[in-house]
Amino acid sequence: MKNLVITGLGAVTPIGIGVDNYWQGILDMKCGIEKITRFHDEDIPITIAGEVKDFDPKNYMSPKLTKETGTFIQFAYASAKEAIKQSNIDIDSQPDRIGIVMATALSGTSIIADTERAYSVDGKKRVSPRFLPKILGNLGAAQIAISYGIHGPSFTVSTACSSGGDAICMAAMLLNSGEADVMLVVGGESAHCPIIMSTLAQAKALSKNTDPKSACRPFDADRDGFVMGEGGGAIVLETEEHAKKRNAKVLCSLAGYGNNTDAYHVTSPRPDGSGAVECMISALKKAGMKPEDIDYINTHGTSTPVGDPIEVKAIKTLFGWKNHENPMPEELKAKIPPVSSTKGNTGHLMGAGGITEIIACIKAIETGILPPTLNYKTPDPLCDLDFVSEGPRKVKINTAMSNALGFGGQNSSIIVKKYTK
Repeated sequence: MKNLVITGLGAVTPIGIGVDNYWQGILDMKCGIEKITRFHDEDIPITIAGEVKDFDPKNYMSPKLTKETGTFIQFAYASAKEAIKQSNIDIDSQPDRIGIVMATALSGTSIIADTERAYSVDGKKRVSPRFLPKILGNLGAAQIAISYGIHGPSFTVSTACSSGGDAICMAAMLLNSGEADVMLVVGGESAHCPIIMSTLAQAKALSKNTDPKSACRPFDADRDGFVMGEGGGAIVLETEEHAKKRNAKVLCSLAGYGNNTDAYHVTSPRPDGSGAVECMISALKKAGMKPEDIDYINTHGTSTPVGDPIEVKAIKTLFGWKNHENPMPEELKAKIPPVSSTKGNTGHLMGAGGITEIIACIKAIETGILPPTLNYKTPDPLCDLDFVSEGPRKVKINTAMSNALGFGGQNSSIIVKKYTK
């Protein structure tokens, strides 16, 4: 494997636009979950979500492009713009050696829903010629590539909630195979609409808590489901050799990555967590690390009654405990690093979450501060790890792992570490 490094970051989230604002929102324990404003439908029992505030696409793209893009593309585009600027990459000098991977779970679902309602219910029988360019998942990558002249490999990953992590995996594989020297990894999601909220509510996946600030409570005993979020994220990933040649400022190293599938159920992870375990092991092998080399784990931690304890079980198994009918011995539990989930801040950003959460890991390494888990108040015997819950925690941290687990049994695990020449 080649040494891979990260040289640029970008974020659009419900707690802040721009990486600095996003990270400060985490440190301030800010919650971006509020009453839904994207739509109004009294028949939908879910009334809260994590929405991006004060976002004006014209601050990031031309008025013409604003009219031609859906919101999920706009979030991705704005994130990419920030990451490209920070990386200071000269795209024009090598357009064929720079590629892009776009991550989105639901693409333009909300636009499809709005357009169908206007067509079938409101009687507007003419559909805009911009409809398809607004909804297709790959158009996020395409619009960014067109704007910046990126001619290298271009892929769009749609693996449910692990899309962002899997996009990083895809980019790393392309760099390791020699298909590119630099990869822009970008994610975008904005799918707040009645049909999505309704189906997830019927599946009992969403929180029924009507208090926005306390609804998402990962690993807490009183959790009752996840909260939808929206946003975008981007990283510039390149080979260390290429970064050195252009004297780039390296923010972090990508040490390892893993991807696999449970092959078990369309919505539930394997009850024993074995798929997630093997995915983490795969990432560790590529990194040349052991579990005890990880200083912090940013969990998938969505706040669901079923998913959270399975993820905890997977982490405990990774560190050598398999007798889950009994409490884990304290001396073994002490080997597991602190863990947290940032979804209490933002809600579940779906395809973009795997990228914004790895950005949180990078900032944790950079600052020596671990992100807290919002609303963790009542311990659950099935979730008995060292959750960062009291507030941001100052620690010495060199390595971090970020996990994402998606519908269909999709698993991704990304490991980043402090960069040393």
